[in-house]
Amino acid sequence: MATGTIELAELAGGLDLYRTLESGQSYLWRREDGEMYHGDPAPGAWYSTVVDGDVIRVRSRDDRLEWESTTDAEPTVRRLLCLDDDLEAIVAAGPDDPLLREAYEAHRGLRLVQDPPFGCLIAFICSAQMRVSRIHGMVRALAREYGSPIAFDGETYHAFPTPEKLAAATEDELRDLGLGYRAPYVVRTAEMVADGEAHPAAARDLEYEAAREYLTQFVGVGEKVADCVLLFSLGFDEAVPLDTWIRSAIEEYYPDCDRGSYADTSRAIRERLGGEYAGYAQTYIFHHLRTGE
Repeated sequence: MATGTIELAELAGGLDLYRTLESGQSYLWRREDGEMYHGDPAPGAWYSTVVDGDVIRVRSRDDRLEWESTTDAEPTVRRLLCLDDDLEAIVAAGPDDPLLREAYEAHRGLRLVQDPPFGCLIAFICSAQMRVSRIHGMVRALAREYGSPIAFDGETYHAFPTPEKLAAATEDELRDLGLGYRAPYVVRTAEMVADGEAHPAAARDLEYEAAREYLTQFVGVGEKVADCVLLFSLGFDEAVPLDTWIRSAIEEYYPDCDRGSYADTSRAIRERLGGEYAGYAQTYIFHHLRTGE
């Protein structure tokens, strides 16, 4: 077992691990007490995920981020949790906006995540009209049924399924796991990736709006889901997914940004929220409004 620690004081802006991993950005981690997206914060709780066949566990304790893994995982942990982002500079560069200022103050240390692209894509296909706890449950069920088991520290973990494994699943099997009408979307998207027709990671090399358009070729992926994948997996910090909470924020706080179409409204709200790091602003506002904190 490889282990390590990262001093939180060394991270510009710190890290709130609970808010980062349970703010609706990621469904590929699990809290080892089984209460992720169900319970209250659990200081010191381990969170785990599997990346490229390696189990990674992290927890925040005594002003440090501790990690354990089947490999030397510090570079991966830093990438997955965006630990090298300068949160202080990002907040300082944001617009002088009352709602955003309130959200930044209430949720200090919330960082973006960067999940593996295929798992992120499937998770957000599953997210349509679903509570975060249900989405997390569906993603865990997919990993349990179709992901490779990995033994680590006396426990069995499951990787997120490969495209080939999900492409071989039947729609009825996925409906039995609770995916409902999303089942054929997941199967067809997995087939596209498994067959080499397209891969979400390819969007990383495109300009932002072209990248969003590229992702919408996957079955079950509209502009909002595409923006989620761009923001939470592919490093497009300017992306602002126009979900229910952000549309409510636009209606109440930024009505002049409602331009009718998704593309035009997206451009307007990105500019209002600061452009380059508008996705950070979106994530803070989303979490702030969803939790009512």
